[in-house]
Amino acid sequence: MNQTILQRTQSCLANPDRISAEDVLRMRREVFSDGVVGPPEAEALIDLNARVTDQSAEWGAFFLEALSDYIVHQAKPEGHVSDENAAWLIDHISKDGKIESRNELELLVKVLEIARTSPGSLASYAQRQVADAVLTGEGPLAKGGLLEKGVINHEEAELMRRILHAMSGPGGLGISQDEAELLFSLNDRTAHDRNDPAWNDLFVKAIANYVLGYSRHALATREEAKRQEAFLDSETPGVGGMLGKMFGGGLAGISEALRNPGGLFEDGETAAKARNEAFEAGTRDAERVEAAEARWLVDRIGNDGSMHDNERALLKFIGETASDIHDDLKPLLAKVA
Repeated sequence: MNQTILQRTQSCLANPDRISAEDVLRMRREVFSDGVVGPPEAEALIDLNARVTDQSAEWGAFFLEALSDYIVHQAKPEGHVSDENAAWLIDHISKDGKIESRNELELLVKVLEIARTSPGSLASYAQRQVADAVLTGEGPLAKGGLLEKGVINHEEAELMRRILHAMSGPGGLGISQDEAELLFSLNDRTAHDRNDPAWNDLFVKAIANYVLGYSRHALATREEAKRQEAFLDSETPGVGGMLGKMFGGGLAGISEALRNPGGLFEDGETAAKARNEAFEAGTRDAERVEAAEARWLVDRIGNDGSMHDNERALLKFIGETASDIHDDLKPLLAKVA
């Protein structure tokens, strides 16, 4: 830790036990006037955030702005989060493997959202933080009494949705098996009649994405997708248009977004049209439930002893959408027909 930077940052506080809006203005003017945040400055901000818990809203905004800019845009490679930088971030915002500050949790999610690419390990770490909060009722989200152990509230569902949208995990634009396993595990271990409706919506759409094979037929890599300017400029800020449309509009949004990918790229460009046609052909193939996915779903549905409403909704959606369904899944589908 660079003590000079830390001391300069702390000297901006009128009260050592509180970070006010005025303190943030002084930091911007006296410490970060050049707009450059390096490792010493980043460490000083993280240290200050941990030490002083009485914080203004302006501090939270400044913390996220400065740290996310450093990690994504100033640390090399620019625009990407390397394995090394991901490990640095986790090490500096964690204590015994867990995040304790809401600002630090929001920073983790924001980094995933704005980076062009991130290691799957960083997305997995973020997902585990949310899952732990759900199952234990503890952690940064618990401050203020917002959490109830074993119940998924709206904020937790929204955080998980944002992480999946960030497309930083090994599943690329879709949902990976590890992510699907985590979602099912959470679903099995929570109180279904008290979970927020946003969770049920997310669960059905994400698991359908995995089972129907969209993650395996999406654009080859996230980096490839990010090179498409129209894709970046889609109507869902910070989210790839295809996945954003899936999660944005009712259950039919998944099928509609994948059957009609033309809106992802600008009309009139030959290369874009060719890609759209190839993409559409791939997603038609993806609408099959093959043997491995069918067996996986049979093993997971009702794994806790009962079939829940969102599992029924998932089966109904698959039954209505899939062009071909492996025989192993058909007995389950018959139960919800």
